[in-house]
Amino acid sequence: MLATVWFLLWGLLWAVYFMLGGFDLGVGVVRPFVARSEEDRRLIGQAMGPYWNGNEVWLIAAGGVTFAAFPTTYAVMFSGLYAALMLILFGLILRGVALEFRHLGSGFGWKSLWDTCLFVGSFLPAFLLGVAFANIFQGLPIDENGVFQGTLWTLLNPYGLLGGLLFLMLFVEHGTLWLALKTTGDLHERAASLAKGLWWVLTSTAVGFLVATWFATRLYANYLENPMLFSVPIVLIPALTVAALLAVRFFAAKNHWGRAWVASAVTIVGATFFGVIGLYPNMLPSSLNPTYSLTVYNASSSPLTLKIMLLVAVIFVPIVVAYQGWAYKLFHRKVSLDKAAYAYEEA
Repeated sequence: MLATVWFLLWGLLWAVYFMLGGFDLGVGVVRPFVARSEEDRRLIGQAMGPYWNGNEVWLIAAGGVTFAAFPTTYAVMFSGLYAALMLILFGLILRGVALEFRHLGSGFGWKSLWDTCLFVGSFLPAFLLGVAFANIFQGLPIDENGVFQGTLWTLLNPYGLLGGLLFLMLFVEHGTLWLALKTTGDLHERAASLAKGLWWVLTSTAVGFLVATWFATRLYANYLENPMLFSVPIVLIPALTVAALLAVRFFAAKNHWGRAWVASAVTIVGATFFGVIGLYPNMLPSSLNPTYSLTVYNASSSPLTLKIMLLVAVIFVPIVVAYQGWAYKLFHRKVSLDKAAYAYEEA
């Protein structure tokens, strides 16, 4: 029972990271397409400045829970997906350095260098996280010893690339909605127009991914083979996710950007849980032999460890949520150049 609880919490932590970290990754990717001047770039920096580093806490938490609650899964995941995860880490480091260093110089070449680093450092994690999770849904070539029988190129299969594209579009749409919410003037108009156009691309990509999932994975079969266990998720989660995606378009058309962003957040969380619950009880399915798969039962820590972790989570997670809620409330106003500078602003 405790292993199942932690499996759901594991999925929740990833969903929260995708929801919060996703919008600042999306902002970094879309920035070159909406910024027309140095003032626009500074405003976009302000729109993500107070949030991006706090959002990474959830990525650390998801990795930490994987290590502590499911150590075998952690070992196989971080060895088998080593190259992809190192590229993700490289991108996140590059993005952080770009946000901190850009304002330290005034030359065009200096700023262009860090602008490029910000784009690359946002694109790589957004895309490769999708590649990684799509391959987990599809199944990894894991042998009976938990050894990954493949390379980085093994992960770059058509379904994995489609998953990367889906994550990229989810995050870019999420980030563009955030810009539309936080900015004014011409920058707001460009972000709003782009958000409305990207919705169609996102929806088309999502439909294609869902169709491909039927043929490339056992997610749907897992739902259908366990109707009693998945009776609520199989109806509620897809319905909620689809409704949220449609709500994004509805609220964007009415220029209700705050509501559109919340609907986009629900879409991301719903899509994550649909995939995670579809895996259960597997965590890392093996494409070589189902008996080699890592599950919540054969990959979890001891019951005592899980109990201690649950106690720690009950105490400290609400504190983190309260702090982040306070930070979002403190910086909830639209950005402007006459306000105090954040990271990525001129010194």
